[in-house]
Amino acid sequence: MKLLRRGDSDNSDKRDVEVIESTAETSSDESGTPDVTGASTPGKGRPTPKRREAEAKKRGPVAPAPLTSKEARARRKANRGDKQERKAAAAERRAESANRRARMLAGDEKYLLPRDKGPVRAYARDLVDSRRNLVGLFMPLALVLIMAMFLSPIIQNYVTLAMLVMMLFMAGEGYFLGRMINNKVRERFPDSVDGGFKLGWYAFVRASQIRKMRAPAPRVKPGDAV
Repeated sequence: MKLLRRGDSDNSDKRDVEVIESTAETSSDESGTPDVTGASTPGKGRPTPKRREAEAKKRGPVAPAPLTSKEARARRKANRGDKQERKAAAAERRAESANRRARMLAGDEKYLLPRDKGPVRAYARDLVDSRRNLVGLFMPLALVLIMAMFLSPIIQNYVTLAMLVMMLFMAGEGYFLGRMINNKVRERFPDSVDGGFKLGWYAFVRASQIRKMRAPAPRVKPGDAV
């Protein structure tokens, strides 16, 4: 038992000596070498301004909100400029709008509506414009029939029958027109995915419009080869 106790005491003394030596080495290292982590670059002393604040400083001070409706109207009027400037701006907008419409009617691809863009739609328009479509009489005949509805009941009955016949005729011609357009488009553009019911409906709607009201304007005359 004494030997064991003596051995334990010896081991504890050795551990105590090792702890003391390591503590002394750590203190000497801390006193001898500078603290790298403690050294840092001194800050600016103020937070970095946000981008919105910097842009606001560049633009200058913001005007206070108007207190009355009269002041608000006066400020809007001042921002719009004088009468001559407003007239010049309005004339410029009208000229730009007329220019865009003229280019659209001429078939300029840049100014066309999304439904009219592409060589397939242009070819379909040419096919429709090169034919004399009886379905194009729908709009004027519809106006005549609507006016006839205000006449005697007997005439109204005939008008109703005529409208039904016209609807059947339009459906039949639209079907054959759509098939014809789709067949010719597949021959001219075999790799095109534009076709089917959408292309047939597009051709039917254009054929039902009065020729002078079609947009883009027709490029071919009736009877021309396409």
